[in-house]
Amino acid sequence: MSNTPETPLLDQIRRPADLKGLSDAQLEQLTRELRAETISAVSVTGGHLGAGLGVVELTVALHAVFDTPRDKIIWDVGHQCYPHKILTERRDRIRTLRMKDGLSGFTKRSESPYDPFGAAHSSTSISAALGFAVARDLGGDVPEGLGDAIAVIGDGSMSAGMAYEAMNNAGALNKRMIVILNDNEMSIAPPVGAMSSYLSRLYSEAPLHELKAAAKGAVSLLPEPFREGAKRAKEMLKGMAVGGTLFEQLGFSYLGPIDGHDLDQLLPVLRTVKQRATGPILIHVLTKKGKGYGPAEQARDKGHATAKFNVVTGEQKKAPSNAPSYTSVFGDSLVAEAAADEKICAVTAAMPDGTGLNLFAERYPSRCFDVGIAEQHGVTFSAALAAGGMKPFCAMYSTFLQRGYDQVVHDVAIQRLPVRFAIDRAGLVGADGATHAGAFDVAFLANLPGFVVMAAADEAELRHMVATAAAYDDGPIAFRYPRGEGNGVEMPERGTPLEIGKGRIVARGNKVALLSFGTRLAETRKAAETLAAKGITPTIADARFAKPLDRDMILALAADHEALITIEEGAVGGFGSHVAQLLAEEGVFDAGLKFRSMVLPDIFIDQASPADMYETAGMEAEQIAAKVLDVLGIAQIGAQRA
Repeated sequence: MSNTPETPLLDQIRRPADLKGLSDAQLEQLTRELRAETISAVSVTGGHLGAGLGVVELTVALHAVFDTPRDKIIWDVGHQCYPHKILTERRDRIRTLRMKDGLSGFTKRSESPYDPFGAAHSSTSISAALGFAVARDLGGDVPEGLGDAIAVIGDGSMSAGMAYEAMNNAGALNKRMIVILNDNEMSIAPPVGAMSSYLSRLYSEAPLHELKAAAKGAVSLLPEPFREGAKRAKEMLKGMAVGGTLFEQLGFSYLGPIDGHDLDQLLPVLRTVKQRATGPILIHVLTKKGKGYGPAEQARDKGHATAKFNVVTGEQKKAPSNAPSYTSVFGDSLVAEAAADEKICAVTAAMPDGTGLNLFAERYPSRCFDVGIAEQHGVTFSAALAAGGMKPFCAMYSTFLQRGYDQVVHDVAIQRLPVRFAIDRAGLVGADGATHAGAFDVAFLANLPGFVVMAAADEAELRHMVATAAAYDDGPIAFRYPRGEGNGVEMPERGTPLEIGKGRIVARGNKVALLSFGTRLAETRKAAETLAAKGITPTIADARFAKPLDRDMILALAADHEALITIEEGAVGGFGSHVAQLLAEEGVFDAGLKFRSMVLPDIFIDQASPADMYETAGMEAEQIAAKVLDVLGIAQIGAQRA
C-alpha cells in the first residue's frame, strides 16, 4: 500500500492565494486531503502530529480568508504548523521535517515569509501579534507589507502569565488584532488549573449549546437581524457567570465558542471579523487534538510527538535499545528516594511524561504538581515549598528553565533555598533543533552564588546525583542529563550521595589530561583509544561538578600534565570558563600549562541527528582526539578537525 495519499485538489495548491478561487465545498475537500498529507508526511519523518491534525480546518480557513504573508499568522506553539507549511510553498520539502538541512518542526522566520515570527516555546503569540499590529499602525515597513495580525494560541499556552500580560496591554492599546484560542483540551499533557476549567465551562453548560446566537459572540459584529436576540442571549449567559466575560474584561471582544472542525462556522466568523473588527478580538475555537486519525485520537497525549510510524496501524518504528533512557532513570530514582523520604515532592511545567515525573505521579499523586506551561510560577512555587520544609524537585527541560531564570535568581538563589533542579534535555537534542537545545544552563546557573551544579556522565551517575540532591539541604542544587538512552552501564539499585565538589579519575595517563563534564565522557574514552594508536595515553577525569569545582583534582591534573582540555555539552561561560578562572587565579598558566576548552560553538545549530549536531559542534571522539594532537603539536594525517 502506498504511503502517499491521493490529493488531486491539494496538488493544485502551491500558495495560499490559490485558495481564493475555491468554493466552500472545495475548501472542505481540501481539508480532507491536507489531513491525509500531514499524516503521511509525519509517518515518514516523525514529529508533532496531534496538534497539526487538530488545526487542519482552521489552517485552511485562515489562509482562505486572510491575505498571507501580508496578514501575519503567528502559530503558538509552532509545532501545530505542519499543515500551514504544506499550504505555504513548502509541500515539496514536507518530508524533510526535522531532518538535517530540512524544514524546521516549528515556525521559522528564515525559512519562509509565511512564518512571520518563530515559535518553539509557548505563550508568545499574543505579544508578537500586538507588536505587528502596532508596527503596522506606526508605519512599519517589511517586504510583504503589514496587514492583520492573527495569533493562534492553544489553551495550554493560556496557562502562562505572558499571555495575559499581552492581552492586558492589547486591550489598553485597543489595536485591531485577532486572537484565536485553539481550545483542544490539551497542551502536551492534559491541561491543569483554573483556566482549563474556565474554558471547559464555556462550552459544557447546556445554555451555550442551546443559544447558538450567543456562540457567535460580539453582538456588534453580527448582521442587524440577529443582533437583538444575540444581545439578550449574551446578557443571560453573563448572568450565569459563563461566556467570554474574562476576555472582555481584558478589553477583547469575544466570539465563541465555535466548532473548529466545521468550515460552515469558521469561514463566516473569520470573514465577518476581517470585514468589521476594529479593536482586539478573541475567537474561541473548539478543536480535537489528533482529529481524523484514530491512533492519535486514542493516544493518551493525542499523538503529541511520534517517531516514524505505520500509517495504517499507527505503530511507531522505534529503534530497540538495551539501555534505559536518562529520563526514565531520573523518574525511577526519584520514586526510590521518595519512598524513603515523605518530604520529597516534584514540580513540572506541563511535561510530566517528558520529564519522567509521570512515574512519580502514579506512585505519589499528592506530592506531584503539574503547574501547566508556567515555568516562572513553577520555580517560585518550588522555592516556597522548600521554604515550607519540603524537598522539591523542579523538573524542567533546560530550554524551558530559561523562562524562569529571574525566579531562579531572586526567589531561589538569593534566598539560598534548597530547590533541586532536574534539568532534562541537556546538550544538543536532535530533531527539535536550536530552540530546544540545552546549551546555556551551566553558564546561567554556575555563576549564581551558593548553587551546586552537577552533570551526569552516564545513567548510573544520574542515579547517584538524584540521591545527592535528595540529601542536600544547604541551598539550591541542579543536575543535568541529556535526551535519549544511556550507555548500558551497570546500574545500582539505589543511588549513593556523592561528596559535594568531588570529581573522579577514570583512567591514568600522562602528557595530556582530558577533563569531561557530562556525557561527552563516552566520546572522550573513544578518543583515548584513537590516541593510543599514536602512543598517547591521556588521563581521563569526570568532573561531576561545575560548582563547586574539585580544586584539588584540577590543580593536580594541571601540575602533572603538559596540557589540560575540558570538554562539555554547553556554551562558553560554563564549566570550562570556571576551570580557566581557577587556573588563572592560581597562576598555573605562568608555569606553561597548555589549556583548551571544548564547548558548543557560538552558533545556533539547526536540527539534525544528535551525532551530526555534535560533529558540527566539533565534539565527537575523532574531533576530541584531533584537539589533543593539535595542542601537543603532533602532525595529523588527513583532515584536521580541531
